[in-house]
Amino acid sequence: MTIKTNDIPTIFVGYDPRENLAYEVLKHSVNKHASRLVNVYPIKQDLMRLIGLYRRAWQLGSSMLPKPVSDKDIQHRDQIDGKPFATDFSFTRFLTPFLNRLEGWALFMDCDMYFRSDPIELFEKYNNSKYAIYCVKHNHTQASEEKYKMYGNEQYQYSRKNWSSVIMYNCSHEGHKNLTVDDVSTKAGRWLHNFKWLDDNVIGDLPEEWNWLDGHSSSNIDAKNVHFTRGGPWFRNAIWKPLDEKSEMYAKEWEVLSQEIK
Repeated sequence: MTIKTNDIPTIFVGYDPRENLAYEVLKHSVNKHASRLVNVYPIKQDLMRLIGLYRRAWQLGSSMLPKPVSDKDIQHRDQIDGKPFATDFSFTRFLTPFLNRLEGWALFMDCDMYFRSDPIELFEKYNNSKYAIYCVKHNHTQASEEKYKMYGNEQYQYSRKNWSSVIMYNCSHEGHKNLTVDDVSTKAGRWLHNFKWLDDNVIGDLPEEWNWLDGHSSSNIDAKNVHFTRGGPWFRNAIWKPLDEKSEMYAKEWEVLSQEIK
């Protein structure tokens, strides 16, 4: 039987070269738990620039560096709105509908995650054409007192924080006609991360189990997708440590997955 490429569910993953292992573990967890074939594509900022889809500029740090070379080379700061950001995919995530040719459904995920359940469930359950996107609508407050996260970046608070870390896009939805490729490079971060091109009534809800946040989500939730938003076990004994037994359990699961791909 011939399978059409556009019939295969597609997951776009925000990629940062400093977190290649995290990306590879996420991809492995997709393939391990998926009940059928899934496309997994990294959104690499350098390639987005090369093909002309992205031209946003920043100041200070360079995320192509494996570590800061000085105290002044830590924080990325966006030149559009002057706000700090942490990763290469802070803004490129919003290119997902265009990368999927404004057709069908596609899932975007940050790379610092791993699946504990079948990702196909997302495509099968959360596909009402009424909605332009689905996401977990976190009411985010940091559980710890941390002021900084990975690579010394400021732990910055903003509205709808982490809503955009897992997005199920209905790529052909009329609402996305209010978003352009150029907007991704020129609009303020708050406009993008708050989905300001969409009416709120076309933003659907995902259960929190699909974006369980380390340092925020309840330990009573049995996560289907774990998000190490404070860093992760690949930073263990450096800039990250678990805050509770549930975080440690998930960290150990991630470490097992990382050993499976070596």
